[in-house]
Amino acid sequence: MEYSPLSALLSQLFWIIFIFLAVMPMLRQRMLESARMSLIRQIEKTRGSRVIVLIHRQESLALFGIPLFRFISIEDSEEVLRAIRMTPPDMPIDIILHTPGGLVLASQQIACALCDHPAKVTAFVPHYAMSGGTLIALAADEIVMDKHAMLGPVDPQVGQFPAASVLKVVEQKPISEVDDQTLILADVSRKALQQALALVKEVLMANGMEEQRAHALADQLTQGYYTHDYPISASMLQAMGLSVRTDLPAEIYQLMALYPQPAQRTSGVEYVPVPYHPEPPAPQRAPAARRRNAKLPN
Repeated sequence: MEYSPLSALLSQLFWIIFIFLAVMPMLRQRMLESARMSLIRQIEKTRGSRVIVLIHRQESLALFGIPLFRFISIEDSEEVLRAIRMTPPDMPIDIILHTPGGLVLASQQIACALCDHPAKVTAFVPHYAMSGGTLIALAADEIVMDKHAMLGPVDPQVGQFPAASVLKVVEQKPISEVDDQTLILADVSRKALQQALALVKEVLMANGMEEQRAHALADQLTQGYYTHDYPISASMLQAMGLSVRTDLPAEIYQLMALYPQPAQRTSGVEYVPVPYHPEPPAPQRAPAARRRNAKLPN
């Protein structure tokens, strides 16, 4: 069977389009990564610092569409600690946080490493940094947040339950009515609360906070006074005595735009993606009657 020139051309065109569609996502990702590195380097040159980005987005598996939630992991702490080791002692560190939290071990390693860095450490929070992300932010000498960004409590969770709530069950019920598993969870919860209090207090004192104030603030953040997802605003953090500013640099917002949320469904938010600037008011014209009666200059 012989192919006509048109069939051969269509076949070649099909394979060219197929290869283009297969390669395009990889090229787009490479371009995005290049733009990120370029902007990070620009921020470093402007501020004279080492910039470390810790941004977690919800991702999905392309084949099945199963949501995969990212969080602070051991791999993250290894990378952050490596970046800190590569930073000269006299160079400031800027860490950009956008995370729901994660493993206590990984968050503690990052927080302690930042506390030990001799130069100034600044934590930038453009949207939110909850749980372990808050612990890392507390390790910074200064926190710079968007006006509407949020941190959260650092209360430990035991399994799927808040440690403070597990203890309340044991305290409010007769011991004979509490099963062995709950008693075990209560014992673990008591230890977790003590450890969280000691850790946050240590981090706060490492940044120069007086011991009594550090203990009171650590108690407030770790002992279950709030739900685990309770949002703590910049003004609340300032009232707690933390060094918090809300003049987040424009470059941080630009960098966040280079970490887009994977599209899983049609978004309910639409807007023209350009900044608007107020236009000067148009000059007002005099009323018609006044214009008729006005005299021309000689």
